[in-house]
Amino acid sequence: MTGRNTDAAAIGAAVDIVIVNWNAGALLGECVAALDRSTVGQLLRVVIIDNASTDGSAKGLRTQQLSLEVVFNENNSGFAAACNQGAKRGTAPWLLFLNPDVRVEPDTVEGAVGYLDNPGNSAVGIVGIQLLDVNGRIVRSCARTPTVGSLLARTLFLDRICPALVRPHFLEEWDHSDTRPVDQVMGAFLLVRRVLFEQLGGFDERFFLYYEDLELCLAARSAGWKVVHFAGVRAEHVGGGTTRAIRDVRLWRLADSEVLFTAKRYGRMAAVVLMLSILFFALPIRVLHAMAVGGDARWVIRGAMMYWRGLPNLFRKITAQLE
Repeated sequence: MTGRNTDAAAIGAAVDIVIVNWNAGALLGECVAALDRSTVGQLLRVVIIDNASTDGSAKGLRTQQLSLEVVFNENNSGFAAACNQGAKRGTAPWLLFLNPDVRVEPDTVEGAVGYLDNPGNSAVGIVGIQLLDVNGRIVRSCARTPTVGSLLARTLFLDRICPALVRPHFLEEWDHSDTRPVDQVMGAFLLVRRVLFEQLGGFDERFFLYYEDLELCLAARSAGWKVVHFAGVRAEHVGGGTTRAIRDVRLWRLADSEVLFTAKRYGRMAAVVLMLSILFFALPIRVLHAMAVGGDARWVIRGAMMYWRGLPNLFRKITAQLE
């Protein structure tokens, strides 16, 4: 244990950890090795769901303390679906979803579970922790619930132009140095009570990538549970470690998920307005900005074309959500 006040007690129950892997390279091995050095390593059961990787990153992994299972999917089923798939392979009362580009410290898992297991925190259903970038700086990883207005304003990048009027999605004004309830914690490290996760039906698999963690946190809060950022322990998060090479796909999937989230929370009309605003404002502005600063606009154009080609299917999805 470190000298920090982790509010952790020795945990007496196993922890199921689900890692969804897609071409994470060496990051996955580093993630598993860090978990294997945990103070409660013998109580950890790690399930890796490999979503049709082509880099062999999920092969040949070895551990000394923790139990490890690797499942190879023939097709990429999406992040939410793979998380649910992994969760079903365990029975532990604590369920941790961890990105492969996260490296925990030895006391991280014990501290986070100890906080959630504390009788004084019985109303807390989901816990996130301090995430650090590769330079050791705390990342602003907690977010506020988007509204229709904020989503539309961000398509015009008003959150960057006028941050005093349009607040950004992430809680950038707060340094994340203390423990407090929040609307959402990032899915890079998301610890949830299994009973709550199963009560909510797991992650919403209509979200292929992005916004599934926000949806789960909002559903938990709607069910009367608290979502808490716990500052007593920390982990390093590379950030975008598995999607950095596919920025075009990332742009497309993020836009799709924003529209799907809007349809689910605010209705079809709001989703259609956002869908068109992304097409006619957000994506063109991104292209022009990349060209103006001398950046590579090709990946933005590719992402915009993916979004354009997927609009008929996206419209069917938002229609189906409301039937």
